[in-house]
Amino acid sequence: MAFGIKREELIAWKEKVQRGEIAYLTHYWYDPRFPDCKTVTKVGCADLERLSNWGKQYNIPTKYIDNRSKYPHFDLLGIRQIEILTKENMLDQLSRFNR
Repeated sequence: MAFGIKREELIAWKEKVQRGEIAYLTHYWYDPRFPDCKTVTKVGCADLERLSNWGKQYNIPTKYIDNRSKYPHFDLLGIRQIEILTKENMLDQLSRFNR
């Protein structure tokens, strides 16, 4: 379940994903399987080849694409989330959620 984002942010992310753009959405998140992770970043793109290529640059295998909806995405957690968002210059996503 997502917390800490506005409906408009989610809609904008979905629109970007559907247009085939690489889109980032960070939000508070809780999953008991990952007790140390308080946030997740969804990196989405409906163009699966483009999304796969994005993942390859960070050594994230295509098998980790969550493709169960019309918004395919990778989930970034923990240290990898911080590393990748820093490299992508998405510092606003990090600071907003105290990462």
